[in-house]
Amino acid sequence: MAIIKLREMKDSQSGTITAVTATGELGRRIRDMGITPGSTIKIQGRAPLYDPIAIRLNGFTISLRNSEADYIEVDVNEECACDCPGGFQTRGRHRNRGAL
Repeated sequence: MAIIKLREMKDSQSGTITAVTATGELGRRIRDMGITPGSTIKIQGRAPLYDPIAIRLNGFTISLRNSEADYIEVDVNEECACDCPGGFQTRGRHRNRGAL
């Protein structure tokens, strides 16, 4: 598994939050939304200009600006060796073979 910033994740990709590096008011606001280390998230989609980003977390869909997503580090699920769209596999299924 690779650790990347939340902003770098692809649509429908999922992973586990490893760190929230924001401090002060922004860090508190991010944590108050439930975005904490150990939480599992999934990218739901992006706005037409790629900002903001919609994530699925604890049964809720939350929208974050890319500038906020830069402070969140995620351990993404394994990438698959095939050339399926997105280049990754989630929970043993290919992305193009059904939603999670």
